[in-house]
Amino acid sequence: IMVLPREGLTDGKGKQVKYDRAYYIGEFDLYVPRDEKGNFKAYDSPGEAYNDTVEVMRKLTPTHVVFNGKVGALTGKNALTAKVGETVLIVHSQANRDSRPHLIGGAWRLCLGRAGKFSNPPETGLETWFIRGGSG
Repeated sequence: IMVLPREGLTDGKGKQVKYDRAYYIGEFDLYVPRDEKGNFKAYDSPGEAYNDTVEVMRKLTPTHVVFNGKVGALTGKNALTAKVGETVLIVHSQANRDSRPHLIGGAWRLCLGRAGKFSNPPETGLETWFIRGGSG
């Protein structure tokens, strides 16, 4: 869950940030048990998978890292789009590990919420920015 400030986002100088469209990118770690041959196991219910899944999670090495819940969720017909001149708000979260989103062909005007705090001054003009695990 990503909760934005009730009073909205500001540019670090108190000016309200306005945007034409917004996108959410959730980066998720999945832990899927494997059988003795290395194949992913299938279960009839989440309860049946519980013990095996907890065992995989204890290793802290995900079997999959996906964006917005599945492979291809942000590509093809699901690609994030914008028109030239539009301002786009992208909210990116990752609960467990550090991430470094990179914008190809441009630069981020404002990077808000650095170090997990919306009250921190924004950074500007970045192509790649660092998101700490547990931050947005």
